[in-house]
Amino acid sequence: MTEQQNLLEESQLALENADLLHGADAVERAITEMSAAITNELEHSNPLILPIMIGGLVLAGRLLPQLNFPLQIDYIHATRYRGETSGSELNWLKKPEKSLKDKTILLVDDILDEGITLAAIIEYCHESGAEKVLTAVLVEKIIEKDKPIKNADFTGLTVPNRYVFGYGMDYHEYHRNSAGIYALKE
Repeated sequence: MTEQQNLLEESQLALENADLLHGADAVERAITEMSAAITNELEHSNPLILPIMIGGLVLAGRLLPQLNFPLQIDYIHATRYRGETSGSELNWLKKPEKSLKDKTILLVDDILDEGITLAAIIEYCHESGAEKVLTAVLVEKIIEKDKPIKNADFTGLTVPNRYVFGYGMDYHEYHRNSAGIYALKE
């Protein structure tokens, strides 16, 4: 059996044995509530929306059609995980093509975990001349340690300090498309 087949089998077992923390209906309600809050804050600011790949892709796809005001979209791709379940050094894969100078930026990501990646991206946006940088995350993980970002500006749901996947978050690059937020068994 190849390494890829092993990961596929392992990820299938992980999903079968995982705890469902938030079902699709709860996630969609949270996204709708986030869109209302984002609209209230940004509808007159002509923002640049930057989904953070790959995790922020699903949230951005569900969120953007609900933002009925002028905006621009680009994306950013920086990761510490590279398909693993724990992070390491930040790896920049793609910086935005559009200028960030004097813009209001909304970063869209799947999860605020330790906050290291998001903090580095916020710093990059400010260094690139952004006037204002806001963050929207689908879930915030409740962890009992200091992190460089205390809270996102817009948060859909919270999850306990467990490994979670679904709705953009992955388990060994699988299950980003799962219609629910799941946690590995402890």
